[in-house]
Amino acid sequence: MLKKVNLGVLVSGSGSNLQSVIDNIELGKLDAAIKVIICNNPDAYALKRAKKHGIPSVVIDHTKYRNRELFDLKMIEILKSFSVELVVMAGFMKVLTATFLRAFPMKIMNIHPALLPSFQGLHGQSGAFEYGVKFTGCTVHFADEGVDTGPIIIQAVVPVCDDDTVEILQKRILKEEHRIYPQAIQLYAENKLEISGRKVRIRDHKKFEGLPQHNPPLEKF
Repeated sequence: MLKKVNLGVLVSGSGSNLQSVIDNIELGKLDAAIKVIICNNPDAYALKRAKKHGIPSVVIDHTKYRNRELFDLKMIEILKSFSVELVVMAGFMKVLTATFLRAFPMKIMNIHPALLPSFQGLHGQSGAFEYGVKFTGCTVHFADEGVDTGPIIIQAVVPVCDDDTVEILQKRILKEEHRIYPQAIQLYAENKLEISGRKVRIRDHKKFEGLPQHNPPLEKF
């Protein structure tokens, strides 16, 4: 039986990815336990999710701290007190300082709603949509000192259709986020992730055997 990995989840908003992690833990698909949820927004719906499932939550108002490092030091203190091993960012709208990253080296996961390294930053979905790409998606990666620049663990690809709106595309991407984030955490729990430079190698995984995708579909070639 695998040892359950202790998670600390950082959130700022609704927490739909948090809910996906909770659901997979409760279904027995994910060998993890959420020890604490930290939120910088006292009005976030994610806090209601935590209460519903009996998960400890702590609100830390970042506006009460003189600088980002002091805010991060408080988060580190709380996460360490709950024996957190892996930090999961689930819509956490603050950039982590080097102090926080050093406290959990390559033990912080983030999910981004685009296919990194394209469309980094806050507006990954709308940026891809406005650029006119035919495919976009989402990425789970380890956090480093850049913004959405850490080693990539898993990605999902979704098509962009001609009649899409940004809102429709966001929903299509979010559905895949809810699938790949628990998978990435489970790979960590199974000790299958090996970081080599910029690459994350996955031990004993199935080789990708899917067919190339084309959008629009090829007709005569």
